[in-house]
Amino acid sequence: SVEWCPLAGCRHLLACGTYQLWKPEDWPADGECQPPIRLGRLYLYSWNEDRSPCPLVEVQRRDTSAILDMKWCHVPVAGHPLLGVADASGSIELLRLLPSEQDTWTLQPCSRLALEKQCLALSLDWSTGKAGRASDQPLKIISSDSKGQLHLLKILEAGPGLQAVVTWRAHQFEAWVAAFNYWQTEVVYSGGDDGLLKGWDTRMPDTAAFSSRRHSMGVCSIQSSPHRENILATGSYDEHVLLWDTRSLRQPLADVPVQGGVWRLKWHPFQRDLLLAACMHGGFKIINYQMAAEGEQEAISLSCPLPNSLVYGIDWSWLYFCHLPQTQPSFPGSDPEARTADQDPTLKVADPSPAPSSECLADSDGVGGTTPQNRSKLEAPLQPSAEDKKDGRLPTTGIKICDCDQDLEAADFDINLLATCSFYNRVLHLWKSRCTTAGVDAEQM
Repeated sequence: SVEWCPLAGCRHLLACGTYQLWKPEDWPADGECQPPIRLGRLYLYSWNEDRSPCPLVEVQRRDTSAILDMKWCHVPVAGHPLLGVADASGSIELLRLLPSEQDTWTLQPCSRLALEKQCLALSLDWSTGKAGRASDQPLKIISSDSKGQLHLLKILEAGPGLQAVVTWRAHQFEAWVAAFNYWQTEVVYSGGDDGLLKGWDTRMPDTAAFSSRRHSMGVCSIQSSPHRENILATGSYDEHVLLWDTRSLRQPLADVPVQGGVWRLKWHPFQRDLLLAACMHGGFKIINYQMAAEGEQEAISLSCPLPNSLVYGIDWSWLYFCHLPQTQPSFPGSDPEARTADQDPTLKVADPSPAPSSECLADSDGVGGTTPQNRSKLEAPLQPSAEDKKDGRLPTTGIKICDCDQDLEAADFDINLLATCSFYNRVLHLWKSRCTTAGVDAEQM
């Protein structure tokens, strides 16, 4: 799992959670036979645009039980950012982000709740996925487990702490995912290995509000749109992303084949039409909602395969780029052809820390097997213009990266940062993509 912090002032921070199954044959020969152990580690990184070629700096690592899912709360709790983690011990843990020495940060455990004995906590979602929260709106988490159950939890904000509200059986097999309707937080959705997508009113959880078999295999990803009140995205092992109008769930609005099981779905924090999909062996995709809803054949704006890996974690960064129009004279000895870190196009880094062996990928032209289809869709050439070079002026930096909402009016959402993490090769990738307001599209660049 990989998650960028959504809170202003902390958006340069990225959390990455890992999962490793330590099988009995991995134990020493003279040791006793043991059941498999699911090991994990939680990493915290800081994005530093001036650090090249690897702009992610590890600031903390913490050994844990294997991490199945994690998400940041979209509002501060007791004055601090809060990260929720679902792990293989069957627990939900809250970690508070605190400033530490030398202008860095650390995640400190503050509450833990066991959902059920002998189960895995498979997913979690916060009720705060949509910007803004009414003062009287309770703060909640919905979680799912390997026994097919859903768990509604209440956040005791003063602590902060966790309190169980209600638990119910939702699926016959693993409940891979549970998610809130961000516009009506009494409503949650769940997907299970039984192939069912279900909706629930948490005030009356004994009976599902609806149940759909439109997916032909296990449903493992769900996210309510934070931009459109009635839009829901779901993904499945059947390698399809379905887009739904929650007012009419007989048939989906759109069916987008993605050539890989869909483990994660993430709506863009600012661009309402862009949807990220982590497609396991199929790499990752960027889907344009509007094009999909209109039945366009090219609803997938970008397709990026990652050979020899399974992409499980994916997230958009909440950092955004602002153009700086100021210019300054070029100084003697300055090289107008030199490229800064800001001008480095395409894929920026695959950070080495989650893997035991160091590995760093500098670009997307085949290094480490990460050649995207429609490569020009990823490029973000931020070079000085020909006019600026001719009259001896250079942009001060060309662009700056913004961490708070006061610069949103000057934002250039054509340029985005996103992160992916994957099984097998155990690499965390950081990408810079360039897109148009209509979506990521090579023909429009």
